[in-house]
Amino acid sequence: MFGNLVKIQCCIMNQMSEIIFLESVFIWALDCGKKPEVPRNKFCPAENEADMNGVLADVCVMGIIQKRLVTVVSPHLHASSGEELVMFRSVLPHFAYVSLFLHLALVIQIRLWKGKGTHAIVDRCHVLVLAATLPLPAWKQKFHYKRFLHLSLHRSSWLLLAPLLSPPVPVITTPPCSLCPEGAHRFQWIRNLVPEFGISSSHVKVLSSPAEFYELLKVQIKAAKQRVVMASLYLGTGLLEQELVYCLEETLEKSLQAKGSPDLRVSILLDYTRGSRGRKNSRTMLIPLLQRFPEQVRVSLFHTPNLRGLLRLLIPERFNETIGLQHIKVYLFDDNVILSGANLSDLYFTNRQDRYVLLRDSPEIADFFTELVDAIGDVSLQLQQDDTVQMMEGMVHPYQGDKVAYCEIANRRVMEVINSARTRQELLHAKTFHSSQPGSSLLSQQGSQAPGSLKPEPDTWIYPLIQMKPFGIQIDEMVTETLLTEAERDARIYLTTGYFNLTQAYMDLILGTRAEYRILLASPEVNGFFGAKGVAGAIPAAYVYIEHQFYSEVCCLQQQERVQLQEYSRAGWTFHAKGLWLYLAGSDLPCLTLIGSPNFGYRSVHRDLEAQVAIVTENKALQQQLHQEQEQLYLCSGVVSTSTFEQPSRYVKLWVKLVTPLIKNFF
Repeated sequence: MFGNLVKIQCCIMNQMSEIIFLESVFIWALDCGKKPEVPRNKFCPAENEADMNGVLADVCVMGIIQKRLVTVVSPHLHASSGEELVMFRSVLPHFAYVSLFLHLALVIQIRLWKGKGTHAIVDRCHVLVLAATLPLPAWKQKFHYKRFLHLSLHRSSWLLLAPLLSPPVPVITTPPCSLCPEGAHRFQWIRNLVPEFGISSSHVKVLSSPAEFYELLKVQIKAAKQRVVMASLYLGTGLLEQELVYCLEETLEKSLQAKGSPDLRVSILLDYTRGSRGRKNSRTMLIPLLQRFPEQVRVSLFHTPNLRGLLRLLIPERFNETIGLQHIKVYLFDDNVILSGANLSDLYFTNRQDRYVLLRDSPEIADFFTELVDAIGDVSLQLQQDDTVQMMEGMVHPYQGDKVAYCEIANRRVMEVINSARTRQELLHAKTFHSSQPGSSLLSQQGSQAPGSLKPEPDTWIYPLIQMKPFGIQIDEMVTETLLTEAERDARIYLTTGYFNLTQAYMDLILGTRAEYRILLASPEVNGFFGAKGVAGAIPAAYVYIEHQFYSEVCCLQQQERVQLQEYSRAGWTFHAKGLWLYLAGSDLPCLTLIGSPNFGYRSVHRDLEAQVAIVTENKALQQQLHQEQEQLYLCSGVVSTSTFEQPSRYVKLWVKLVTPLIKNFF
């Protein structure tokens, strides 16, 4: 045994780390098929080595307790409402800590011996816990230790409770405003975090193809009179991209020739590392504009503060992009805004499938994204006419200056944009719907105007969701987790990503909540890295391995009907679409979609700068547009099954399997 059990029980709290270390040694040894020597310490002197069979039985006991607990609790969780789940999330972490402590105590004290029943030193509290969690036959049951360890630990059914063990999502839901037309929709709680923009659904257009996206970009650039603001990962160097630059040049020239001072301003935000790759790059494409229109054009290159010092010197080009990027994709022209996940590159204009939404005549939304891009641009490197870069005067340098000070300034600038826009929208909301004087509200004033001048009543609401973990901003993550947590039974969520590498929190929520999921991802052949040279060529195989692991978890939990994976496949195309469609229970049309730059992976949550919008609509015509968009994407897919991973194209080399867990947070 472990020696003086009473001494262990008295000191277990302040010696928890040693106990966990011992258990880890035994589990590792079991996997290796070896019988280890117990490390020397004050609890386990050499002359009192632990009996290996007793230790293995401890592991079995812990596994049974875990499975028994999940069996009892899980049905109640799946039958709970969203509000009850919030309560579970707030209470269960504390329960889990107490439960784990008791498990460790049991592991130390209880010994199941083959053929000898129970031999233990326990107190009454532990007897009660054991009685509540262990079925009676288990006391004298003989276990197949290796198989049981695989089932209870490697595929632990604690996975069902994992979303509830994660840090609870702050309670941000509030009752809707019963006085307002937009109070009818159930997602109004999002405006507690970000500004809410109410618009008419007639101002929203869903695009379907790269060619349509490209032609719209050119038309909007040529028609711009006041501002062109474009944020992207990079600008390509091909003929199609050069044509975009010509359009900008032509529009700027017209503005310059107009009477008086030119009104048009062009602001472009790109990533520094991606935009500087190669001799001909995004910077060299835009320098002619800076040289010819220095007063009208601004090019900002964001450099992540996490790439600095020795790391920046050692990591070569391309690989340095794994540390962090500017990944926001928004393109606005005067008061028209295009939100997408597509970059400004020829592939995204021809045969790389993405998503695109145009918001027409939306000045408040355009103002918000203009201010957001300006805020990020202020903390970014400014491209000069001679292809050098420099920071704005008085600004902390992203990789030469103090990292904490830089991130604090960036956080303050971005949050000022979010909070000021939120305040403006709240004041507009109050002025529109809550004026204290009868007949003085904006709606009443509109009623007295000519019918042709009336502003349509909003039936669609836009919520910008920002994620910039390097700056401590996690709004998109918070809203996405809340949406997944509160999705009701029989609701359907269609989630798509070009790079299937979900965060653990998102995976746990998908596996542990009640809605049906249809997850669309790229098959290896339409992955953007398919056929790439060098190490990058193995990235599609790494995604296959991650997909296979997740599918195995789905099968282990017998969730194949509720959680379904589908692979996008289209000859001659690649897949880059990302986002989410939410169908409420009993509805054939989506009422909410997320569209923008995030891929729902570790990079999107922790490393990169991301932005997307939640579009909530009550308009059937717009819901039909979103539904058709979803159907068109899923039409080119096939359902993933066990046989999918038996195909030769799904073979994953051993070295890829070994390396993927180490690098999956970088791609």
